[in-house]
Amino acid sequence: MQIDYAARQAKLRAIQGADAIVLVPGSNLYYFTGLQFHLSERPTIAIFTPDGHFSIIIPELEVTKLHQRPDLEGRAFAWSDTDGYAEAFRQAVEELGLRGKRLGVDGLTMRVTEWLEFQKVDPTMQISALEREIIAIMARKTPDEVEAMRKAIRISEAALDKMLTWVEPGMTERAIATRLSEDLGALGSEGNAFEPLIQTGPNSALPHGMISERALQRDEFLLVDFGGRYEGYPADITRTFCIGTPTAEMQKIYDTVRAANEAAIKAGGPGVPMGAVDKAARDVITNAGYGEYFIHRTGHGLGLDTHEPVPQIAAGVEDLLEPGMVFTIEPGIYIPGMGGVRIEDNVVVTESGIDVLTSYPRKLNLGR
Repeated sequence: MQIDYAARQAKLRAIQGADAIVLVPGSNLYYFTGLQFHLSERPTIAIFTPDGHFSIIIPELEVTKLHQRPDLEGRAFAWSDTDGYAEAFRQAVEELGLRGKRLGVDGLTMRVTEWLEFQKVDPTMQISALEREIIAIMARKTPDEVEAMRKAIRISEAALDKMLTWVEPGMTERAIATRLSEDLGALGSEGNAFEPLIQTGPNSALPHGMISERALQRDEFLLVDFGGRYEGYPADITRTFCIGTPTAEMQKIYDTVRAANEAAIKAGGPGVPMGAVDKAARDVITNAGYGEYFIHRTGHGLGLDTHEPVPQIAAGVEDLLEPGMVFTIEPGIYIPGMGGVRIEDNVVVTESGIDVLTSYPRKLNLGR
């Protein structure tokens, strides 16, 4: 994927409300520079100043990564484990003219540790949380980004197809998750977008439950929430199955969730309030008598982070969908003691509507 990092950084510098933007390791820093560092006890701070320069407070042992990217023209304020990082912070503040200035940060990722170190250098420095402005840039995906997600989805759907050939009653949730991860890797995934969530029977009534040693039984729900990665971008897919014969109630719940999923997809498009997509799904479930059992939002943004805060497909959100935004549509019904159903698809907003990136069949009964 060819990425114009200078263009991305120009958008970052255009954000109003700060004299410089600072980012810590993670998806934000990777998006704007292509640099990958671990967020650890060794502070690493990227600083983007209005003059078009990129600087970074960086552990000495990581400087080689920066030297491997001459296109970034990055300036390093390096520090060693022996000397510590206080002097690097002081040099950056002094030499970049940051005294008395306001730093723009992603309040969801910036740590108190780094901010306190800036404050030690200059207590008059101020801070602004600009995560919404930062993610607004990242939320509008380029065609290359969308294509990377399409490939991640194709790999993931192939792994799901393979899983359905070997999954059997008696297998534990953990064993299914482990083998599914192995299949993803064998099919070309860079790794899991997140740890696969395999939930069986009553466990499927917990939207964010933990994988357990519970064994799958016949005639009950098998909920599979997983995804692979391609060129850093994820898939996030959920399908719910039944090996055996579902009860009439199980089938009704499934059909209701599928109808809610389809209604939400139909409701989306450019200029549509995000909350309207949630309402389309929620109305279907409420009208079927299961409203109290739909206990989460309909969807979330999807990008370098599997969960991005924009777009937010939740009740009452009036922000409008824009072309290039990628998100999940994942309504669900969760009945304590019995189980739950979730059907999750990945979609992108186009100039004229919604393009559904996922294509795996929505079918409960596996016929065996």
